[in-house]
Amino acid sequence: MPLYAIIGTDKADSLAERLAVRPAHLARMEVLKNEGRLILAGPFPAIDNVDPGPAGFSGSLIVAEFDNLSAAQSWASEDPYTTNGIFTEVMVKPFRHVLP
Repeated sequence: MPLYAIIGTDKADSLAERLAVRPAHLARMEVLKNEGRLILAGPFPAIDNVDPGPAGFSGSLIVAEFDNLSAAQSWASEDPYTTNGIFTEVMVKPFRHVLP
């Protein structure tokens, strides 16, 4: 199954909203993980620190298997971070895993 990178960009000052929606977002991620389709996922800290504190996050990256680009775009459009307006932009691109 092909891989796709989903890159979401957070709106400014959205940390409180992000944290409120996070359980629903993680529940969807668990489904991908349990299906063996999730390669990696995580947020982009807004500052150069593993725990950015109140600076929050600037977005997220998800790399997962989907049947095709349309299916990946559909999945991304239904993510709670998208539907709740935390992501101001979502880019979905085919991804080719080379290393490691």
